Amino acid sequence: MFNDQTTPLTALATRRSGKPRDLVAPGPDGDQLRQILEVAMRTPDHGKLAPWRFVIIDDRNAFADLLVTAFRAERPYLRDADLAPIKQFAHQAPVLVVALSSPIVDGPIPLWEQELSAGAACMNLLHAAHALGFAGGWLTGWAAYSDIVRDALGTVPERIAGFLFLGTPSQSLSERPRPEPAQAVRHWPETR
Repeated sequence: MFNDQTTPLTALATRRSGKPRDLVAPGPDGDQLRQILEVAMRTPDHGKLAPWRFVIIDDRNAFADLLVTAFRAERPYLRDADLAPIKQFAHQAPVLVVALSSPIVDGPIPLWEQELSAGAACMNLLHAAHALGFAGGWLTGWAAYSDIVRDALGTVPERIAGFLFLGTPSQSLSERPRPEPAQAVRHWPETR
């Protein structure tokens, strides 16, 4: 985790995603969450549109009910026993922030650039949480594409960019394979 002796580049290079189901208390308190969100909003934003919003989920039981309602609307044949994972999703980690891509569709800034800005805001949020000693997990899944869930949290043309779960890792965060620079980076024009 980040500490006062860690350089900013080291902090960026050591951030790991935490599995939301493995994130436990403590999570960010109100002041820490405010700081995290302020950093999240310091993202590249062509046109100064702020094409993103954040919704802090305070009532996890009501959110679980919303997810169950949305899931049942799409799959009315399910039994109650099939809904346990849906309810569990809503109760992961101490803090849950939903990020919305909130584009200005009739303006001069391309939609794609606004969506990239929303993604960058999510990444800044995760970096800020890491800098304060927490871990975060960014999930999407079916609920991110549900009109029922989106309509409860925002309005068209907004879309859910992700569910950002924040807390303290209950176990060491594992490293995952990363691409080698030669696989992901090239020069143009290519030298022979």
